[in-house]
Amino acid sequence: MTPATTGLAHFTEAELATADELGHQLVRLMRLMTKAKAQVAKRGPDGLERAAFAILFTLIHEGPQRTGQLAETLHSDISTISRQSSALVQHGLVERHADPEDGRASLLAPTPEGIRVFEENRQLRNRWLATLLADWPDADRRTLTVLIDRFNSGIEARSPELAAPGTNQHCKGDHQA
Repeated sequence: MTPATTGLAHFTEAELATADELGHQLVRLMRLMTKAKAQVAKRGPDGLERAAFAILFTLIHEGPQRTGQLAETLHSDISTISRQSSALVQHGLVERHADPEDGRASLLAPTPEGIRVFEENRQLRNRWLATLLADWPDADRRTLTVLIDRFNSGIEARSPELAAPGTNQHCKGDHQA
């Protein structure tokens, strides 16, 4: 295959070697983040899947939604979203409201308790990150944030199907549980 047939530009060996090292570091980061999330999940409410917090995150940042819309946004199937949202309702973190556009359907919305739990988790995440970066110079912390934002924006620009609907690319306080 040629670069033209693969849609890829020609890169030098040095650029590809750097990309390979970045790929290795990103896989390492994702593994560490998965392990960190699993540790936090052990402290979550009994019977509540950690993945259900993605629903809470979406409802807080994008407003009340139908189950089908959440499934599309989160790239999941409706049965999974239904199960997880039912657990959120059972724990008092989300509530169902009649959809004003179609009374037969319902919208899911965060409760005040859901917002409180979300903010508590966000603060825990922030303290954990602050601890990790405590011995970094402030300029390095800011540079890391700018570079990750730039990296994420590049992914969203080149692969819009990966971006969440309505992503404004700079959501302060985002907390993907």
